[in-house]
Amino acid sequence: MLVVIDHFLDINEVAAYQRALEGATWQDGLASAGGLNVRAKRNEQTDPETEVVRELANGLLRKMGHHPLFVSACLPHKIFPPVFNRYGVGQEYDVHVDAAIMQGPAPGDVMRSDVSMTVFLSELEEYDGGELVIEGQFGAQEVRLNAGDAVLYPSGSLHRVNAVTRGERLAAITWVQSMVAEVEARSLLFEMDQAIQALTNSRSSPEQLVRLASVYHNLMRRMASV
Repeated sequence: MLVVIDHFLDINEVAAYQRALEGATWQDGLASAGGLNVRAKRNEQTDPETEVVRELANGLLRKMGHHPLFVSACLPHKIFPPVFNRYGVGQEYDVHVDAAIMQGPAPGDVMRSDVSMTVFLSELEEYDGGELVIEGQFGAQEVRLNAGDAVLYPSGSLHRVNAVTRGERLAAITWVQSMVAEVEARSLLFEMDQAIQALTNSRSSPEQLVRLASVYHNLMRRMASV
């Protein structure tokens, strides 16, 4: 399931993130790569231990926790602290899969990655290339979104970031452990929740909406692991 969230960050929030990242400390992206990804990854990442990066990451976490579409699609149980990366000319991240189990910042804080998220922070006219390419059931899909837009996709999918050929591509990435681990089950719950919300706004029968909501929550009880 691939879900695009338009305007996850508004224009002022994007500008604030861009300004803050201009003065951030950057390091080789290989510092956080493991296994086969060491050979595939060529980018830079911010130092997660700096105060400015922690503040930026916490801002995104707060945004996620209050965003209805994010919550509906992910059903989050744990969220990895967001990481900020940049790709200059010639830099790319070849085909890879995200690690299934991730170590959080605190000792013993481990989580399973179910959903990956990329928040685009550069305007489209500021760079060429840099497409996020996600392989799915119906082939590969290229994603290149406006600054402030975000995309959610299964962490178990093969994906890559094409080489940047002009300019610089900034983004934030994070991973979510969902209360519902199975992609298909999470997708069905998402579709049902979106239908309920649409019917709620269309003045449908309150009694039927309550019945539909009851089905949704009882399915959650069967599928969720918390």
